[in-house]
Amino acid sequence: MKRLSIILIPLVIPVLMMAQGWPANYKGVMLQGFYWDSYDDTQWSKLEAQADELSQYFSLVWIPQSAYCGGKSMGYDDLYWFSNYDSSFGNRTQLTSMIKTFKAKGIGTIADVVINHRKNVSNWVDFPAEEYNGTTYQLKPADIAANDDGGKTKTWATANGYVLSTYNDSGEGWDGMRDLDHYSDNVQTNVKAYLKMLLDDLGYAGFRYDMVKGYSASFTGLYNSYAAPDYSVGEYWDGNVSAVKTWINGTKTGGEIQSAAFDFPFRYTVRDAINNNNWTKLANSSLISDEAYKRYAVTFVENHDTEYRSSTSQQDPIRKDTLAANAYLLAMPGTPCVFLKHWQKNKAAIKSMIEARNMAGIHNQSEVYNMSNQYNLYAARVTGSDGRLVVAVGPNAASYAPGSQWVKVLSGNKYAYFVENTINRPWVDLASGSYQNTQRATLTAISDNSAAKLVYTTDGTTPTAASKQAASGTTLDIPEGTTVLKVGLLIGGTVSNVITRNYTVSIFAPYTITVHVNTSAVNWSSINFWTWGGDGSHGPDKASWPGDAVTDTKTAGGKTWYYKTFTINSEDDYVNFVFSTGSGSPQTEDYNNVDTDAYFEISAQTNTNNHHIINNVTGQMTSAINGIAATGETGIQRVYTTDGRLVRVVKGSVAEALDGLGSGLYIVNKKKYVK
Repeated sequence: MKRLSIILIPLVIPVLMMAQGWPANYKGVMLQGFYWDSYDDTQWSKLEAQADELSQYFSLVWIPQSAYCGGKSMGYDDLYWFSNYDSSFGNRTQLTSMIKTFKAKGIGTIADVVINHRKNVSNWVDFPAEEYNGTTYQLKPADIAANDDGGKTKTWATANGYVLSTYNDSGEGWDGMRDLDHYSDNVQTNVKAYLKMLLDDLGYAGFRYDMVKGYSASFTGLYNSYAAPDYSVGEYWDGNVSAVKTWINGTKTGGEIQSAAFDFPFRYTVRDAINNNNWTKLANSSLISDEAYKRYAVTFVENHDTEYRSSTSQQDPIRKDTLAANAYLLAMPGTPCVFLKHWQKNKAAIKSMIEARNMAGIHNQSEVYNMSNQYNLYAARVTGSDGRLVVAVGPNAASYAPGSQWVKVLSGNKYAYFVENTINRPWVDLASGSYQNTQRATLTAISDNSAAKLVYTTDGTTPTAASKQAASGTTLDIPEGTTVLKVGLLIGGTVSNVITRNYTVSIFAPYTITVHVNTSAVNWSSINFWTWGGDGSHGPDKASWPGDAVTDTKTAGGKTWYYKTFTINSEDDYVNFVFSTGSGSPQTEDYNNVDTDAYFEISAQTNTNNHHIINNVTGQMTSAINGIAATGETGIQRVYTTDGRLVRVVKGSVAEALDGLGSGLYIVNKKKYVK
C-alpha cells in the first residue's frame, strides 16, 4: 500500500494545484457581458464583433448560460446541458466562434453554470436524455432532492409512480424548478461530464456557479478538482463576510480552495455609501479586507439581479454616482467585474480607469491603506506591482490633495485618481475608441523629475526628442477622422515609455432605413411588424401584439415586398423585428439589430419554438446597387460593415475608403457598396 501511495500522490496533486479557485496576483478585469433581458446586446455575434475593443480592457467576459431552455430565457431555467445550444443569444456555431475569437484576443469566456436546479421536459420529474461522446446522459427522478418544493414534488411523484432521492437538499431549497441531489452518483457523473464539455468542446475558460447556496460547497470543490477550470467564482449571495468565507473554505479539496466568490459584502458597502450619502461605509469589511481572502474576491457594484429593471421590478440598485462606484471598484484589489450597462454608458471613463489600474499594476492581492474616512470623502492608497494609486470618492473628492508626490490623472463626478510620480510615465486621459464630435485629451507627465516634458505625434509615428513638445497639463483637440496619438516622456533628451491612443471621431447624422419582407414561401396575404429595441423610439404605433399591419408593397427582383421605413438616430441605434400574419399567428423568430436597409424572406421552415425562420437576402437584392464607379464624391467617408461595425473613417473618395478591405458589402455614409 505504501508503494501505491507513492505512485498516486504525484498524479493527484497537480490536478488539485491547477484549480485553487482563482489565480494569485491576478491583474485581469472581468466584464459581465449581459444584464436582465439583454437579448439584443448579448447576442453572441454582437459580442464577438466587439472583441478587439473588449480585449484592450478585459481579460474575462462572463456570459449567460448558453444552452436551450425551451423558449426565450436568460438561461436560469436550464433544460439542456449537452445537445442543444440554440439559446436566446445565438446558436452553437455562433457561440463557439465568439469564444474562439475571444481566446485569440486574450479574453477568457466564463460560463454561467446552473446546476443547483434543472427544468423538466414534460412533467415534474423527467429530464432530457442527451448523448455526448458516445455516452447517454440523463438525470432521473431519483436525482431530485427528497424535500424538493417543500415536499410537493414527492407528493406528486408518489401519486404518479415515481421515486425521488432519499436525501434531502444539501443547501437552501428553491421552488422554481427541481432541486438536484448532488449526493447522487448519477448527478455527479452528469455534472462532471457537462463541465468538461464546456471547457474542452466549447472552449470556456472557467465557471460562474449560480445559486451556490442551494447545495453544499463541497460539491463545487468536487467538480472543480475534476474539471480543473482556470477560473471559478460562486454566487454566494450574502452580505455577511464570515458566511462568504465559510463557503469559500467549504470548497477545499486536498486542503486547497477550489473557487472564488462574488464579494457581495463589497457590493453592499458601495451601495450603502452612495445611496445613504455616507462614504465612511466604504470602510466596512468585505472579502478584500482580509489578506487571506482578497485573492478569492470577485468584486462588483451591480449585476443582473441587483440592477433597476423597471418601475415594477426595481430590485436593489445603486441609484446614482455609478461612475464613482466604478472608480472605487477598479482601484481596489480583488478581481473587478464591470456591469455591461455601466460599460455601455460610460466606456471612455471606465477605459481610463482600467488603464490607470494597469499602469500601477494593481492585482487581486494588492495592499490597501486607508488615507481618509470621512462622511463626504473616502480615500485609499493601493499598491500595485508597478506603482501606487490613490482613489478618492465622495462629494469632496475634487478638492482632495494626497500630497506633492501624487499626480492627478483622472477626475469626474465624486471621484479622482492620483498616481505616485515615481512611476515616470506619460498619461493621456482620453482612452482609445470611437467618439462622436470633436474630443479633447489632456496630456500629463507623471515624473519625479521636475524637468520632465512630453513629446507627441498625431500621425502614428514614434515621437523623438525632436517631436512636438508639451508641458504637463496640455490639452489637444482630437478632430473628426482617424488619429493615432503617441506620447512619450522626455527627460534629459531621452524619450521613454511611449503610449499610444487610437481615435476615430465622427459626426453622426440620423438616417432612414427601409425594411422589406417577402412572404411568398409561407403564402401570407397580410403581415404585421412588431418592432422594438435601440433607443426605444421604434415601438409599433399599435402598442399591443401583433403591432402594425403593414400594407405598403413594392416589386423588386420579380418579387413583391411589404416595406416600412424607420429612422436610425445614433451610431448605437437599431430596430428588432418579429413578423406575423392575421391576428399574430403564425409568426417568425426574432430578428435583431437592424440598422441598414434590409430584405427578408420568411421561410416555411420553423425553429424549435415553431416560429418561422427569417432569411436575410439583402446581399442578393443589393448586389447591383451603388457600384463604386457610380460616385466620385470626396470628403470624410465612414465605412461600416453590414452588421454595424465602424471599419474606418477616411478623408478622400469612396474608392479610397474601401481600398485594402476584403470583398463584401459595405455601408459608406449610409449608402451600400459592393467590393
